[in-house]
Amino acid sequence: MSGQGTSQGDTAGAVLMDRIYGWQRHIYDMTRKPYLLGRDRLIADLQPPDGGTVLELGCGTARNLVVAAQRYPTARFFGIDLSSAMLDSARRSIDRAGLGGRVVIAQGDASAFDPRVVFGRETFDRVFVSYALSMIPPWQQALEAGLGLLGDGGELSCVDFGTMTRYPTILRGPFQAWLAAFHVTPRGDLPHVLSGLAARHGARADVSILHGGYAVYGRVGHDAARKPPND
Repeated sequence: MSGQGTSQGDTAGAVLMDRIYGWQRHIYDMTRKPYLLGRDRLIADLQPPDGGTVLELGCGTARNLVVAAQRYPTARFFGIDLSSAMLDSARRSIDRAGLGGRVVIAQGDASAFDPRVVFGRETFDRVFVSYALSMIPPWQQALEAGLGLLGDGGELSCVDFGTMTRYPTILRGPFQAWLAAFHVTPRGDLPHVLSGLAARHGARADVSILHGGYAVYGRVGHDAARKPPND
């Protein structure tokens, strides 16, 4: 079985996430691939060091953790999520992939958890957030916390919905209304927040606007500019 730690998180938020994804989790991965753009690009750019550690904040069904663990077979992976329902699906996915020995997941609040208690370690080589910031009310706090979990030479990566500024209103409006129905809020100031986060910590930020503003992809860390983003 995949490992599971414990973390006290936002109870109301956990209940909401379970209500939203209690049934969706069974079809989540097969239905999200067409529009959660940039996830595989983020994973390709992670490039953790040999034997390194990678943490995903808001890991959901563990789809990203499984893909990343298969891509980087010497690294160890950790994931935290508020939804117990999603974590149930995550455990099954991890076990099916035979990755229980390298992928550890736990329930907790991505913006406020103690990795020493949950995972038995203080820092990670890579921390990433994929389409979760738009569902985390204190999302800026989650980014700040994620950057604080990095070890020397570490890097924080994120991808999430953008403002779709190049899309006609007839498309943008209904799509954003559909997102709102699932408590998803695109973070329009994400590029600015990432740049500010890097400046405050003496780090570098590499921010890309993808697909005409559909998504924002950013990397922050002392090594964030080690190579151009993978196309």
